Amino acid sequence: MASDRMEFPGILARATETRRAAAEIRWARSARLSGNEMLLAANGVGARRAAAAVDRTLKMFPADAVVSTGFCGALRPDFAIADVVVADSVTAGGRRFGTRPISAAADCRSGTVCSVDHIVRSAEEKARLADSGASAVEMEAAGVAERAAAYGLPFFCIKAVTDLRDETLANDFNKALRDDGQFDTIVLLRGTLRQPLIRIRELFRLRERCVRAADTLGEFFASLRF
Repeated sequence: MASDRMEFPGILARATETRRAAAEIRWARSARLSGNEMLLAANGVGARRAAAAVDRTLKMFPADAVVSTGFCGALRPDFAIADVVVADSVTAGGRRFGTRPISAAADCRSGTVCSVDHIVRSAEEKARLADSGASAVEMEAAGVAERAAAYGLPFFCIKAVTDLRDETLANDFNKALRDDGQFDTIVLLRGTLRQPLIRIRELFRLRERCVRAADTLGEFFASLRF
């Protein structure tokens, strides 16, 4: 489960038997990777949409486990761009969800993933979240974890870093986030009229990082043994 299909190219590049899946969500593909049959689903940003994706995909795909994947922000200063973070737990609003251990040949980081209801823009907010003991921050894992628990399925959380602990985003992605869980490109571009050099460069830099992070996720998933 992810928020956007751009989080899946690395996995798809290493998978076989890839085909469209008829799930009632924004984007879904079935595939095989390392002997596992998978359904890849992306239903927009946020825990609510991620939870809905779990419910809808499980109606047509009898999964043995549920994985929350995609991109995250680093809360630890030693995390680098495209580092893979395997959560040992997920926290959200005072709740804590456990995760299952994994075995992988590729390198990864570990720690608590904090799941929030907005895009964390500032280095100051990242520092506050880090003080709670979290290592990374994102927006969907708690929704996936809650539904996995409801179905009695093992839950895993595997993310890749796209922004660093000491970075503050110039672009306001929260203002551009629509009710359907997608980002409004026009709103983002309009926002670049203020500080155009800084904000446009940031968008291109973030795009490049997302490509790197997605590829690293694909390499990691190809090495996994659940």
